[in-house]
Amino acid sequence: MISMSKLNILPVVFFLLFIFFSCNNNQKLTDSNQNTPLKNDSQKVINGVYRYYCGEREGFKIWIVDGALIRKEIFNEFVYGGNPERYTFVPDNEIWIDNSISCEEFETTLAHELNERKLMAKFAMTYFDAHDSSLALEVKLRRTFLTQSAGHESKLPRLAPIDFDSTQEISDIPGSIKLKNIYRVPEEERSGIKIWIVDGYAVRRDIYPDFGFSGNDKAYHFIPDKEIWVDGSVSCEETEYSVALELKERELISAGMNYDDAYEGALKVSDSLRISMQNLISNQKPVKLYYPLCRDTGTGKESNK
Repeated sequence: MISMSKLNILPVVFFLLFIFFSCNNNQKLTDSNQNTPLKNDSQKVINGVYRYYCGEREGFKIWIVDGALIRKEIFNEFVYGGNPERYTFVPDNEIWIDNSISCEEFETTLAHELNERKLMAKFAMTYFDAHDSSLALEVKLRRTFLTQSAGHESKLPRLAPIDFDSTQEISDIPGSIKLKNIYRVPEEERSGIKIWIVDGYAVRRDIYPDFGFSGNDKAYHFIPDKEIWVDGSVSCEETEYSVALELKERELISAGMNYDDAYEGALKVSDSLRISMQNLISNQKPVKLYYPLCRDTGTGKESNK
């Protein structure tokens, strides 16, 4: 005969066994679903993500993507950029940069995503630790850019705050000025022309109110010789179109063409670049969604490299 005390224990034992097997089964389901198509929606894909191809960096294809679309259709916490170690919907050979950020933030964001991906892939670092490490890298880069900008400005001569037809739009400033706190981020040099991201707000406030998006030394006398400026508030998606326009415009002006005609000719170059980019984007495959959409711990798949 079973005693009453033993009978009272049996429900507790059955309950504990139920919890044990349920948890074990759930763990198996979680593990088996890593990096697999979304359950009950394995064919779900998203079109229209890609916006501008920036070439390769450290073996990865760098794409500027539609951040608003990603937040709406894929992952509502996607900001600044992403990499395939953090987000499973980012292809393994790509780094994504959100087109919502300004061109001033592009280089620091790209460095962040490359570093974060590397730490998670090589050391199986948690996203949070890799993210914090990458933020520290950003701070270092920003301070480097600040030093470079200040050093560059200190070497420049005084310049006239006028445009190609000698118009000075702010009457209460001197006929020659010293540039101060204008430069923000140095970009790569192209064909001997230095590209700088500048503080467009400060330019419009202190030098020339009609400065918009970008400019070059042939159109604006306050831009030093052999330089192109891009307004730091411009979307990173627009940067290359602005640079292409300015390079062509200054080339045409240098060849003797008047500003208005040079501008029209330069617009054709940037328009052609937009068409070429759209053709490239049209050949991109739709983005496939996988479960889970993000990882909190890196794969560590490059630990032996």
